[in-house]
Amino acid sequence: MNFPLLMHIASISPRALLFVVGEHAHSRYFSEDACELAAEPKELYVVPGANHVDLYDKTDLIPFDKLEEFFTKNLA
Repeated sequence: MNFPLLMHIASISPRALLFVVGEHAHSRYFSEDACELAAEPKELYVVPGANHVDLYDKTDLIPFDKLEEFFTKNLA
């Protein structure tokens, strides 16, 4: 790859990070790698039964409660 995707992870963290990924997402490994490299506070939230595309438009799978909890806690 020509673009070093994780090159700026240190610039983003230690701000609170929430990685949301589908259990069966083909790109799950990338979120796991990014979460491993990020500083605390961080959380990896795996949506059971979901793939990558499901989290774009399947509103029954999008974890709105988790997102609301994260933003309420970290943007207060």
